[in-house]
Amino acid sequence: MYQMMATLAAGSTMPAHSHPQEQIVHILEGQMRLIVDGVPHELLPGDSFYLASNVPHGVETLLPTRVLDTFSPPRNDYIAIDEKVRHGAL
Repeated sequence: MYQMMATLAAGSTMPAHSHPQEQIVHILEGQMRLIVDGVPHELLPGDSFYLASNVPHGVETLLPTRVLDTFSPPRNDYIAIDEKVRHGAL
């Protein structure tokens, strides 16, 4: 598994995408609209949402939002970014 915390400004968007990893989205602060396979879900602090692998999903933040994302298996693209940050390359 791989976990990451993201802080998103109000009005941030992420277009619909999918990936082979399963994902759990957990809202720590703020409010977001998670659009899963075209269906919007309003998420508030304490809410979690499970995304199966390869399910299209996107995000719109309604307030400044802090989210904890868990992926299984790990996302190698995010691990590569972490390694670059650790070694001062980003």
